[in-house]
Amino acid sequence: MTDKLPYAEVIGDPIEHSKSPMIHNFWLDALGIEAEYKKTHVTSEGLPVYFLARRADPDWLGCNVTIPHKIAVMDYTDDPGGVRERIGAMNTIASETGGPLIGTNTDAGGFLQPLLRDKWKGQSAVLVGAGGAARAILFALTSLGVPDITVMARDAGRGQALLDRAGVKGRVIGMTDALPKADLLVNTSSLGMVGQPLLDLDLKPLADDATVYDIVYAPLETQLLKTARTRGLRTLDGLEMLIGQAALAFDIFFDAEAPRERDEELRALLLAA
Repeated sequence: MTDKLPYAEVIGDPIEHSKSPMIHNFWLDALGIEAEYKKTHVTSEGLPVYFLARRADPDWLGCNVTIPHKIAVMDYTDDPGGVRERIGAMNTIASETGGPLIGTNTDAGGFLQPLLRDKWKGQSAVLVGAGGAARAILFALTSLGVPDITVMARDAGRGQALLDRAGVKGRVIGMTDALPKADLLVNTSSLGMVGQPLLDLDLKPLADDATVYDIVYAPLETQLLKTARTRGLRTLDGLEMLIGQAALAFDIFFDAEAPRERDEELRALLLAA
């Protein structure tokens, strides 16, 4: 690959852990598309300079956005789909040649894919965290009509603001409070990620047939998932959402459908890396 190829990328701080380049480049190779996907470290202070430089680059197709920029990047994009109002966070930005940067969110769709595949019919959910990923996941759960939602957050005000923005009459609990009985527990935070504190919860209050879904993927086998499996609960790991949201973004960047029939091969590649 050369620097003259069209390219997309993922930005964040930190970014070293990101598996997005491996996913997108696997699909590009599989489809024979002459383009590439990179990862670029961008700090919060560096966002203005980053977008200024990328707007001037004719080969730049856009970027995915990870922690901690999913809310801040909304200041740099147009929003024809109303993502600011409906979700309040963006994880995908597409570059329109000679036009504006278009922001959207593929996290919500990527999060839902394994739940829809498994025909999940739960009525209650607990979200750990109240950041950008939580906004997309709360939107996804409300689109399923889940009536009972609890947010577990360090900052009660931020947790309540998350619910208020979505128009959800849920409840907020602290990080040391006991979990309610629920059908689904989702870790939307960075807790458990490499370099971050572990998320160590007592899962006994969860329903016996509950699903525990951790969107952290570095490491893939988090302490939360280990604890859930010990209790015999169904688990979904971070690659489920990562691959799902990446497929939606891939179509946006490269105008091609990701070859999802090769998911098993891709997953094996990611696990071996």
